[in-house]
Amino acid sequence: MEHFYKSRAEAASAAAVRISQALHKRLEQQAEASLVVSGGTSPERCLEELSTANLDWQRVHVLLSDERWVAADDDSSNQKFIERTLLQGPAAAATLHGVYQAGIDIAERCDDLDEAIRQLPFPFACSLIGMGEDGHFASLFPDAENLKAGLDVDYPGLCLPVSTAASPHPRVSLTLAAISRSDEVVLLFFGAAKRDIYEQAKLKSNGYPVAWLLLQKRAPVHVFWAP
Repeated sequence: MEHFYKSRAEAASAAAVRISQALHKRLEQQAEASLVVSGGTSPERCLEELSTANLDWQRVHVLLSDERWVAADDDSSNQKFIERTLLQGPAAAATLHGVYQAGIDIAERCDDLDEAIRQLPFPFACSLIGMGEDGHFASLFPDAENLKAGLDVDYPGLCLPVSTAASPHPRVSLTLAAISRSDEVVLLFFGAAKRDIYEQAKLKSNGYPVAWLLLQKRAPVHVFWAP
């Protein structure tokens, strides 16, 4: 479903409401709920508004859609970004599950994360996902050698290590197999360039990874966009 707005503030607010509703619905059905969130610039206002939502946040588990292989206090860490934007006020009571761990191989860490995620409330209540101008989402970049696995909804793994020329750091990303195990996906992005990519990607599978997200049938995708 498409939700287009005149301003980014309106789109961010509407997305925050949608995510809050998804969490509320899941918390009505079970003791705890899981929320997947992304880093980047687009979700900042959405996450700040979501942090004030009237929810029983102590029953919410927050996971990162992807993360750079850097310490949590590094300025480029998505965990640091989420702590600054979402985990404030009422939402500070939520449990954040980080990715980076010192002294361990990134592939081994992905195996550990896969096992840990399976112990959390499933399916995810919602996944807040952004999109890059190359059509990537999470850290599923077009040039990743394991992109095919990352975009396969039947892939057995929930996360994988990613190397891309777009980043100086190795990354860990949830797979589409994991993200699609959400009650719904909120895809939030801004600007004319990304809108053009989206319009191309929703028509057919092509070189844009986000096409696979839009065309999968497991989780409904709600698109929130503004110029």
